[in-house]
Amino acid sequence: MEALKGDLLREAREVGFSAARICRPEAVPQVAERLGAFLAAGYHGQMGWLGERAHWRGDPKALWPEARSVIMLAENYGPAHDPLAVLEARDRAAISVYAQHRDYHDVVKKRLKRLARWLIAAAGGAPETQVKVFVDTAPVPEKPLGQAAGLGWQGKHTNLVSRELGSWFFLGAIFTTLELPVDAAEVDHCGSCRKCLDVCPTAAFPAPYQLDARRCISYLTIEHKGPVAEELRALLGNRIYGCDDCLAVCPWNKFAERAAEVKYHAREDLLAPELAHLAGLDDAGFRALFSGSPIKRIGRGRFVRNVLYAIGNSGEARLVPVAQGLCDDEDEVVADAARWAVDRLKR
Repeated sequence: MEALKGDLLREAREVGFSAARICRPEAVPQVAERLGAFLAAGYHGQMGWLGERAHWRGDPKALWPEARSVIMLAENYGPAHDPLAVLEARDRAAISVYAQHRDYHDVVKKRLKRLARWLIAAAGGAPETQVKVFVDTAPVPEKPLGQAAGLGWQGKHTNLVSRELGSWFFLGAIFTTLELPVDAAEVDHCGSCRKCLDVCPTAAFPAPYQLDARRCISYLTIEHKGPVAEELRALLGNRIYGCDDCLAVCPWNKFAERAAEVKYHAREDLLAPELAHLAGLDDAGFRALFSGSPIKRIGRGRFVRNVLYAIGNSGEARLVPVAQGLCDDEDEVVADAARWAVDRLKR
């Protein structure tokens, strides 16, 4: 199995992954307790699916009892620009780096499937050799498994950090019935640094290594349905889809490199798009602009809601007519955001 593992890691690189490590599915016994505490505190907000699938998410063995090994894979999506620079351009929209290009689910899953097929063939194609691939859409605790496999460690912002890749990488997993040799788990290298905690605009971290999603801008702009609490709207700034602040300030990014995969290079029209243009999108225009993008899944209403909060935070009086034009939008959440933006700009 050592030889197979060596070939597997080389093939993972050939397929396009930046790093690959292996652990056992039972290597994360702490997950169930931590997830339970997260849910009990209500930190999951409207993400009820986290609780509904907690028995699987808290124990990878329960997800697939036959699995003997988990191959954790990292795929670099490092940006070529400073993700925080757009925050100073208040009439422009800040979109999270991972959403400035193709939907990573599609790209990563294709590579996972290709590597999984290779593994089955390399293992001899026996019927007892089975695999399952996962990328962010199943109840798999990817980040704890990534640390258990040695890809990186969960930093104080709860995201995975790598000494080689910094913060900018996606995770994928291949569960298999093969009992492959495992790698050593990674240890915490955050030390006394708390840059990720201190930079958060909404104070979403109750303590190091804890996240209250209800205050996280990524959650508020992507997962949260309906109006955002008024006391949080002003803190969103011009962030309309996700937030990279806690990732971007991590000192370990000094080792990060730009993504080699062209599909992860930012689209020019999504680097710093004009808020006025985005606010004018109807449903058809929204779907056309974000075809093949992860942004498409939140729908026009939630997206324009976010744009209007950004307009309200812009301080640009010339954007008042843009917001006024949406005060009677058929989507009441959009209309509410428009009225809020007009009121804020006229103060």
